[in-house]
Amino acid sequence: MIDLHYWPTPNGWKISIMLEECGLPYKMVPVNIRQGDQFKPEFLAISPNNRMPAIVDHDPPGGGAPVALFESGAILLYLAERTGRFMPQDLRGRYQVMQWLMWQMGGLGPMLGQNGHFLLYAPEKVPYGIDRYGKETNRLYGVLDLQLGRTGAYVAGDYSIADMAIFPWIRTHKAQNIALEDFPSVKRWYDTLVEREGVRRGVDLAKELRVTTMTDEARKAMFGQTAQSVREGAHRAA
Repeated sequence: MIDLHYWPTPNGWKISIMLEECGLPYKMVPVNIRQGDQFKPEFLAISPNNRMPAIVDHDPPGGGAPVALFESGAILLYLAERTGRFMPQDLRGRYQVMQWLMWQMGGLGPMLGQNGHFLLYAPEKVPYGIDRYGKETNRLYGVLDLQLGRTGAYVAGDYSIADMAIFPWIRTHKAQNIALEDFPSVKRWYDTLVEREGVRRGVDLAKELRVTTMTDEARKAMFGQTAQSVREGAHRAA
């Protein structure tokens, strides 16, 4: 059994989609990031970066102690290796998937996260931030559109963890002020993925927990933390 420490956000959806696509048994453990659950000692023991998702695999290949992992990209790679699915075995195919996974982790997710922050959550409008991250979001959609125009159905050839990593962030396109019609290859790909049963089940996990309003308490828990927050959580765990 795998414990999935989760909240319904794009990074959380990556792992719930993969688990559903693989058919692996798992138990969802909610991490309410709006109430500061990510700073609780028991969660920091699994995810020292105080970010979800994280997993604990109580039955890892080969047996032995449970395997605990944080960082969604690392978790996707682990689950792909564990199941032998959604990651090519040949050298070129494997690194084609891996580079697009890294593109999402290092570029698409962080930039769209900043764009969404300045558009939706910043307490006051900052024109420079809105312009800076809005343009970068648009550029990244253009990169993805060109790639999908070359490869056809999926980002790196066959359906893979690269698609699972990228899709949840594209799912936020309306909040990002992006019209999918401006990126026809992305729209075609997106429309294909939303019809997959595993994708549907993954994004529907704990959908009743989604909240669109932002209170001052939630803003502080999500955006107002410093190194001291981590030190305090670690101290409580000691």
